[in-house]
Amino acid sequence: MRRRFKFDDYEINIIVRALVDFRNQLIAEGRYTDAVDELILKLCSVK
Repeated sequence: MRRRFKFDDYEINIIVRALVDFRNQLIAEGRYTDAVDELILKLCSVK
């Protein structure tokens, strides 16, 4: 089952910033960021 959510621009910006912070944390730990990168790209293409 797939769910769809509607976010306004402000909410999308908050989510993207949180994902970028999480991505930076993963990089600092030497872990892969592929899944987070995909989410960031998907959210940025929504705008």
